[in-house]
Amino acid sequence: MTLVDLHSHSTASDGDCDPAELVARAAVAGLSVLGLTDHDTLAGIPDAAQACESQGLRLVRGCEFSVSVWWGEMHLLGYFLPLGDRALDAFLFEQRQRREKRGATIVHRLNAHGVQIGLDDVMRQANGAAVGRPHVARALVAAGTVPDVQTAFDRYIGGGCPAFVAKDLPAVSEVTSLVAQVGGLTSAAHLGRRASRAALGRLKDSGVDGVEVRHPSHDEDTTAKIERLATALGMLMTGGSDWHGDHGGPYRALGDVTIPADWLERLDDVANIRARERKG
Repeated sequence: MTLVDLHSHSTASDGDCDPAELVARAAVAGLSVLGLTDHDTLAGIPDAAQACESQGLRLVRGCEFSVSVWWGEMHLLGYFLPLGDRALDAFLFEQRQRREKRGATIVHRLNAHGVQIGLDDVMRQANGAAVGRPHVARALVAAGTVPDVQTAFDRYIGGGCPAFVAKDLPAVSEVTSLVAQVGGLTSAAHLGRRASRAALGRLKDSGVDGVEVRHPSHDEDTTAKIERLATALGMLMTGGSDWHGDHGGPYRALGDVTIPADWLERLDDVANIRARERKG
């Protein structure tokens, strides 16, 4: 039986495990295929690829982009992304710079509310990874300001909180165009209740190839609804555990949320067609 999990994170962004350990855990979980989709970076891919070769797993090279859509922020999964592409690397570098700038602004707002924490504390938690709010939260825990990460979000850095800072986001069409240019595919991540026929149709018109059907935040009814809509609209289907670590929250264990092998076969078919078109 082929178990496919196309959504996971490592320490290259905000996951708990480095890429090699993530792959080792995937092997223990019985996965055959793992998609590594760190936020705004491909830095974990080489180590993950080496580990997958050793463990006998297939790695799908991915990335989770943050993009702007009509309702605000959406996460967009990119798959089959090449390493060393200048345009893609430059874009991802810019996004990581924006993340660091956002982190500095969050720290400034925390300081204004009497929370004594520095950007260095956040960067220490990131340890070279793409900076995100989880790193700020971990720094707040390390400083003794809050007892846990969830409290940091609830009290300080979540939406509507004193130190919340919205992201400076690229348009969804900008990212889908870039990913298509380098031969990749895109899938709208964990849409939940936002996944209406009109919304998916509009995303498809913006260049989005597929939609994440299976995700820990989707109940059975939502999963079934999105699958029906994707089928009706001719969109690709993806899914996975969105695993960051064993810290609870909305996430499930690595490999607990998988997709049928034929969904991956369809992704492969479309990616191969796109690759032939680029060569032609």
